[in-house]
Amino acid sequence: MTAHKPGDPLTINRLYGRSSGHKLRLGQQGLIDKLFPEIALPAEGEISTRILFGNDRPLHFEIGFGSGEHLAYRANLLPDHGFIGAEPFLNGVATALGHVRDGALRNVRLHMGDALEVLERVPDGALTMLYVLHPDPWPKARHAKRRMVNDGPVGLFASKIKAGGELRIATDHPIYLEWTLMVMQRHADKFEWLAEMPKDFLEPVGGWIETRYGAKSRREGRRPYYMRYRRL
Repeated sequence: MTAHKPGDPLTINRLYGRSSGHKLRLGQQGLIDKLFPEIALPAEGEISTRILFGNDRPLHFEIGFGSGEHLAYRANLLPDHGFIGAEPFLNGVATALGHVRDGALRNVRLHMGDALEVLERVPDGALTMLYVLHPDPWPKARHAKRRMVNDGPVGLFASKIKAGGELRIATDHPIYLEWTLMVMQRHADKFEWLAEMPKDFLEPVGGWIETRYGAKSRREGRRPYYMRYRRL
């Protein structure tokens, strides 16, 4: 497993923004108290499918899963695969737990906190797919270093995704779209953009549902963009 020192450009050691919003409903608090400890990632040590699920299986990782509807959909679609979701926002974790409970999903593990700290504990080349869907765009230039798609994190993604695996990125923000294309072009020796024509990034492909955030973007007149990159 790749080790990174504090200050290494491959790491982001700070979470920006709030971690909680409106007060949880009683049922949501119950899920946090009871279900979350059952499916939470271990606090330390290596993270592998054998440790999490008791066997070797394809592993997926979603960074910032929001309300968890995409994560739950994929986990239900692929019950023999393992899924890790990381989200710093308490209300999102509570909602995702509801999806896990309602779908009786046994192949999901969640982390509430920094996704990159967890990702560093995944063995190199272990991921089949990694999802970064509608991350905070941080549109101001002075905040660009806070964006999830940056040279450091992308280098970490490359080390964790196996050859032939896939990185999926979605955004509805033009600045973030341009930024993502620029950053990923700098990593063209590691990732191949799987787009041959405009429709390849204007609509989600099979098995990639539009999240509530994506649907809201369309209603408000913003176009979501869907980018797929294959690990070389």
